[in-house]
Amino acid sequence: MLQVTGVPDACDNLAPIPMECDAAFLSIKGELPRELNGTLYRNGANPQFASKNAHWFFGDGMLHAFRLENGRASYRNRWVRTPKWLAEHEAGRPLYGEFNLKRPDAPRSAPDDGNVANTNIVFHAGRLLALEEAHLPIEIERDTLATRGYCDYGGALKGPFTAHPKIDPVTGEMLFFGYNADGPLKRTMSFGAIDASGHVTRFERFKAPYAAMVHDFIVTENYVLFPILPLTGSIWRAMRGRPPYAWDPAKGSYVGVMKRTGSTRDIRWFRGDACFVFHVMNAWEDGTKIVADVMQSEEAPLFTHPDGRRTDPEKGRARLCRWSFDLAGNTNAFTRSYLDDISGEFPRIDERRAGLRSGHGWYACASPETPTLGMLTGLVHVDGNGDRRARYLLPTGDSIGEPVFVPRTPDAAEADGWILTVIWRGCENRSDLAVFDAADIAGGPIALVQLGHRVPDGFHGNWVAAG
Repeated sequence: MLQVTGVPDACDNLAPIPMECDAAFLSIKGELPRELNGTLYRNGANPQFASKNAHWFFGDGMLHAFRLENGRASYRNRWVRTPKWLAEHEAGRPLYGEFNLKRPDAPRSAPDDGNVANTNIVFHAGRLLALEEAHLPIEIERDTLATRGYCDYGGALKGPFTAHPKIDPVTGEMLFFGYNADGPLKRTMSFGAIDASGHVTRFERFKAPYAAMVHDFIVTENYVLFPILPLTGSIWRAMRGRPPYAWDPAKGSYVGVMKRTGSTRDIRWFRGDACFVFHVMNAWEDGTKIVADVMQSEEAPLFTHPDGRRTDPEKGRARLCRWSFDLAGNTNAFTRSYLDDISGEFPRIDERRAGLRSGHGWYACASPETPTLGMLTGLVHVDGNGDRRARYLLPTGDSIGEPVFVPRTPDAAEADGWILTVIWRGCENRSDLAVFDAADIAGGPIALVQLGHRVPDGFHGNWVAAG
């Protein structure tokens, strides 16, 4: 068992856990559907060496795997052994500081690579990949969660790789992008594609209107959209001890639209007022229009203005919002319309409808009593128009993670299946894997896989079917 030093008391579910462990037989409340055979992988920040001032986004990645098979469940967790993690583990102390940059007192032998691989974990073309948006993917062994090392597809990939690649449900192609493609805080971006057999078929670079943190992007059947929103990056600020990334609304919002069969040279830039989006639910084409449902806030949460002032928590709450782009129009503006007033994050769909018109979506929401940025305490189910179909709220003190949809069978109708999500039980300081009927989340979990410890609030994950 590996121990973490300097861990603060767990007064909420953000503090890291100090161990790696295996649980072969977990207690189950209710009955797991027998059709659920596979593994839910989840990634999140879990610093090896905790600091009270550390930003949630920059902790070492820890993977959590819940394996479900014939009504039984097991669990395993492991840190992603990045070069940073290995160097700090060997030294027995932190060697990297803000934004995971190497500290002045770090030994020369410590790598400059501050990758933490803590944001997402995806499966494509036989590879399980731990992702964060500033570095290349790291390949993970499916059963043991052992770290295999960087995956650059035989040298075909160069530079950062998004934590949110999109897998085309028809072709099996994985599309990706990267920001800071020419170095930290630069406006050059990359875009590429990996085919269903795992070969890089496209990789090119282009200039964004300005340097920005670009967490997610938008893909439809025939188009790719790049949102450049004013959480800006600045070398000038960084060199003067100011925030490297800061909310700078005067720059406005840009969204670049490109045909998937076209070139980055042909990107058409649409413009709008300042707003921010971490995550996209889905997007599709409607005649000559592109429609995208996103979780939009009026200011970027968890960051500051360039002068160090905090952004407004009320303006930082994300709500489901519909963007529309008229490709046949003679304007470079796009429309934005909120679909609900409830705060939420981590939107997901039935991924078999990715890039196509979808009739269902789910996201984690805040309770009506705490509508601003804070704990996510429930689930929302919406239809294809963004209208709320159902909501489920947890008992007071509990919090919930990203919902992941699993189809009942590969050819089941859309939304015929289950929602899997991790719930922290605040009063007991431990976690459950909850299984909901995707079409009836208001009915509550149909099964709870019960852990003896907690899984810290994390980011993203995906289901990988057995076989």
